[in-house]
Parts: sequence; C-alpha cells; structure tokens
Amino acid sequence: MRTREGGRIVDEAAVIARVRAGEPEAYADLVRAHTGIALRAARALGAGPDAEDVVQQAFFKAYCSLGRFRDGAAFRPWLLSIVANETRNTVRTAGRQQSLADREAALVEAEPLIPPAADPAVAALEIERRVALLGALEQLSEEHRLVVTYRYLLEMDEPETAAALGWPRGTVKSRLSRALRKLGRLLPEFDEERERGEQGEQKGRRGRRGWRGGGDEGE
Repeated sequence: MRTREGGRIVDEAAVIARVRAGEPEAYADLVRAHTGIALRAARALGAGPDAEDVVQQAFFKAYCSLGRFRDGAAFRPWLLSIVANETRNTVRTAGRQQSLADREAALVEAEPLIPPAADPAVAALEIERRVALLGALEQLSEEHRLVVTYRYLLEMDEPETAAALGWPRGTVKSRLSRALRKLGRLLPEFDEERERGEQGEQKGRRGRRGWRGGGDEGE
C-alpha cells in the first residue's frame, strides 16, 4: 500500500519491511504520514487534550506489533483501530467524557481539509456544517457514531472503515445506512446533500456506460 506524506508517496510495505529488517528509524516515515489523521481521529472520538498522548501511545503500540501486521494490508485503518482503542481507554480511565463544545472546538482546530486559500465564507460554512454534524452524532449510539465519523469526518472508504473498526463490510453498510437515516431526521440538509452526491455519482456512471455504448455502436 502507498500513502501520501506531504508532497511525496510513502511505500508502506517497503517501510515496514525495513523496520522488520532492523531499521527502526524508517518507522518515522509512517509516523509523519499518518499523524494528522490519527490526531483528527483521537479528537473526534473524544480524546480532547489527551489526543497527542493517545496518538503517541498508538504509534508505539503499532510499532511493537509490526511483527503481527498482515503483509499487504493497509497501515492507516490498522493504526486508527489502535487509536480508537487508546481513546476509549483514556476516556474511561480519566472518568470523564469530553463536553460537546470542547470536542467541536478540537475538531475545528484540527481540520486540515479546508485549503488555506479557500473563500472565507465557504470555509466558515464548511466548519458550521461539520460542527452541526458533530452535534447530531452525539445523539447516535456509539457504533453509529463511530461508522459515520470514520466514513465522513475522517473521509475513509468502506474497506478502510471496516478494517479500522474490525467489522465485516456488510456490518459497515447496514450500520452506516441506519445511522444516515437517523442523521437525515436530525439534519435534513445533510441528507439532501448526501442524496445529491449519490445522484451525481449515478449520473457519472450512466454517462460512462453511455460513452462506452456509443463507441461499441460505431465499431
């Protein structure tokens, strides 16, 4: 698997092979590549001010477990499953649940997905939508909150979400579907936006099929 670190591509399999072969310093490439999303995950899941400690511990545990890491698997979802476990343990041990306001602020501060050059009004609207989504997520069960967080806030695809949560892909599909129906009742604009995105994808697929069909007729 390859992942992008800054402006260059990191070959995860090659890096892991080097670490296993006795080059522990190579692990720094994986740390640099995945620190951003690991911090976002920890904060979105409630780690609050402990997020950096959670991520540091998760990277350490991942390093110690590289001998058991399955060849050919993606490193990111595997790491994020460790981050999720560490976050739960930290929140449980501290005997506290981060307030919604603190979690919203942490997620907004950690959000790197809005380009610095973006129109301020567009950026503000995007932040407002994410904060509203986060507030609605608090009203869902833990499993529904987790699957929406990974798919939409962390922007992971379905296989990555399944690997990170340790669920079968069918379970991810069914729980995500139920979670989105509940969110649609809480946030109608989120549901409408998702439907527009799905319709756009369907049109794109039909357009590609039509283009291929036209080519066949010409031949």
